[in-house]
Amino acid sequence: MTDNNTTNTQEPTIQAMVWYKEEDWETLIKLFSDSHLLPKSYGDWLARAEEMVKTVEGNGDMVIKVFIDPETFPAWCKEKNREMDSKARADLAIEVATEQSLAL
Repeated sequence: MTDNNTTNTQEPTIQAMVWYKEEDWETLIKLFSDSHLLPKSYGDWLARAEEMVKTVEGNGDMVIKVFIDPETFPAWCKEKNREMDSKARADLAIEVATEQSLAL
């Protein structure tokens, strides 16, 4: 028999989220191979991203915002032989968040 009154005692997780600075938006959009999948404006992207942060934090988890830099991201992709797309951005965010959480 299952107890339906149990509470969720799961430890919070750390979620890496790709983040952009407004001043980098136009430059980054030109670099990304899948920029057509992103919102047309920084404001639209930011509203969506902030909503995602609220959802994650509302579930008790923590968010690490990993800023994509228009100078270092292309070098990272070249070093890893990666296309500059959402998968590479997500992988970079996970890599940076992992390094940050290990340093805590």
